[in-house]
Amino acid sequence: MNRLLLLTGLLLCVLSTSCIPHKDIVYFQEKDTPSDSTQIMVEQQKPYRVQINDILNIRVKALDQETVSILNPAGEENLNANSSERAYFDGFTVDVHGNIRIPTLGTLNVLGYTCEEIEKRIEEQLLEEQFKETANIFVTVKLAGLRYTANGEVESPGTVTLFQERVNIFEAIANVGEIPITGNKKEVQIIRQYPQGQKIHTLDLTDVNVMNSPYYYIQPNDIIYVKPVKQATWGAGTTGRETLQTIVSVLGIVTTTVLLLNR
Repeated sequence: MNRLLLLTGLLLCVLSTSCIPHKDIVYFQEKDTPSDSTQIMVEQQKPYRVQINDILNIRVKALDQETVSILNPAGEENLNANSSERAYFDGFTVDVHGNIRIPTLGTLNVLGYTCEEIEKRIEEQLLEEQFKETANIFVTVKLAGLRYTANGEVESPGTVTLFQERVNIFEAIANVGEIPITGNKKEVQIIRQYPQGQKIHTLDLTDVNVMNSPYYYIQPNDIIYVKPVKQATWGAGTTGRETLQTIVSVLGIVTTTVLLLNR
């Protein structure tokens, strides 16, 4: 009988640690913020600088649109403006040297430049080589969608393209189906591409101060990885109800085994 009680106690101690605490699944907790202050100043996002493999959408307008037609995709008014396939075929892909090739302008290095800076460079080159001020040249340069990949403990892992200029980590995760209870919201990793290679950054989504992180907004080609919580690998249950069911089942088996051995 004493052995049964001892075994039961040990079992309860082990299985009680398998529940995922409430504080590990709630977003925006005020961990280091005074209880009477909930206002968080979100850090201003720095302008994105173009990287290798980015796809740029370049459009040129003028008073006489026919004079710049070669710089714009043919028949664009008849195509779906939100098509990622169209962006791939009609956009300008940044090669491994950081260059793009533009009709009549030739090769232009854009690596490390912002879209606004590229607009000015193209406009200045057009005015210098082909047009006069009276042509009223207007150039727009945008990323052809914000493409990222999410995997790990999310409902729908995969690659997503959002046609927005700014997307935060919560919006990015929401578009792949939210993090289940088995996902570790305290250590969400962002694998980001830099000119010198890739780096891994970690975000705690349960902390309200995550909005102050320089990695709160994702960038093109980011990889978001959500690790599983330890409890998910133990298989004893992730909620109190699941754990209780497991304890009752195990205790039933242990009790039956002891009774059979004592006969």
